[in-house]
Amino acid sequence: MKDRILIIDDEENIRYTLKQVLEDEGYEVDCSDSLRKAEELLANNIYSLVFLDLWLQDEDGMELLDEVKSGDSFYPPIVVISGHGTVDTVVEAIKKGAYDFIEKPLSISRLLVTTRNAIERFRLKRELLSLTKQLDETLLIGKSQSMKKLKMEVIKAAQSDSRVLIVGEHGTGKELVARAIHKFSKRKNKSFVDLNCAAIPEELIESEMFGHLKGAFTGATARRIGALERAHEGTLFLDEIGDMSLRMQAKLLRVLEEQRFVPLGGHKEVEVDIRIVAATNKDLQEEIELKRFREDLFFRLAVIPIKTPPLRERKEDIPLLISFYLEQFSRKMGLKKKSFTSEALEILTNYSWPGNVRELKNFVERVMIMVPSEVIDLEDLPPEFKPARNNLFSINKLVPLKEARAKFEREYINYALSVNKGNVAKTAEMLQVERSHLYRKIKGLGITNSSDGEGDDR
Repeated sequence: MKDRILIIDDEENIRYTLKQVLEDEGYEVDCSDSLRKAEELLANNIYSLVFLDLWLQDEDGMELLDEVKSGDSFYPPIVVISGHGTVDTVVEAIKKGAYDFIEKPLSISRLLVTTRNAIERFRLKRELLSLTKQLDETLLIGKSQSMKKLKMEVIKAAQSDSRVLIVGEHGTGKELVARAIHKFSKRKNKSFVDLNCAAIPEELIESEMFGHLKGAFTGATARRIGALERAHEGTLFLDEIGDMSLRMQAKLLRVLEEQRFVPLGGHKEVEVDIRIVAATNKDLQEEIELKRFREDLFFRLAVIPIKTPPLRERKEDIPLLISFYLEQFSRKMGLKKKSFTSEALEILTNYSWPGNVRELKNFVERVMIMVPSEVIDLEDLPPEFKPARNNLFSINKLVPLKEARAKFEREYINYALSVNKGNVAKTAEMLQVERSHLYRKIKGLGITNSSDGEGDDR
């Protein structure tokens, strides 16, 4: 399919010359002498590049650049052409999203170089957008900056064949990241083999990885193909690599260096072509210092290090994840999709989620089953999501208003602190007060914050 280019210029000779030059290079070209006609063409066709004259008869080409900057549409790159350009005009056009600025009379050689570069950039941008959309289908759900960064790292890692080490807490989706890397790699049509180093007993993991011949040891009644051989030409995912014994680490190191191994009970070497993606929730640098992990193996595994962010660091993704799992479980269970009140959703968004996405998924499944109402409110939340309110709104006796106000503020701030796990900065943000003011209130009201400063950024 040929790339299509749109020329917007009110000078007929410019349109004609550009059209002839670009068509000679193999491009399809449309022309417009006004913004109104151009907008119609843009709405009904797919273009890889737009040439735009800023000074049109009775129209200002900057209007189109304003639309590009403010709109949600995925616009092609725009190259501005003008015979009346000033430095200020060029700067303004670039700030508003123009790819480049070419002054009239046009240099054909520069125009063709700019055309090729702009279209190539647009092609890469389209591919990236397509890959990002596909990544959402791998359950890497989220629009936070940390998730955008993670998705970009996955895409980049997938384009290479280098080894990857994924680090992150339990439940942050390390296996999802590994599967996404495999899915978008050149090995995607080959096997993805998952080996959990923590779940397999020490006496069995060697057989699981290398395989064995019949009679290799007591109980070996048949030939077994190991994970290394099953992953040939594909990806071997070594989950919880930090739990692998030093003896197995040495054996794995040799495989990484030589790309071959001998099955248990065998004599003939088996050559393999595999990509290793490893994951751990442990601090491997600390494990190296404690002599529990080989430094040479670490450097071979961590060619591309990727960190999966904990859920507490991407709170804006929590409502998206809750909505996704509500939809997923409603389909799976054949139930009407439930929803949360804004108050309940705020509590869930500010919860620390120590078990990360895995805990959130299990929580949503629980409320889908156990809560009969279709709208889930504060009172429907499990106990761990409902800090003690200390009879926040109860009145036992009439006291002076000043004393009642102080009592209310003390209990209200205590409740807000408990919701935010003692984090003063987050509590101040929730209550919409200056943090310094909240500190003074805490001190003045005699509030004891047992978790004072937890996660604070002071």
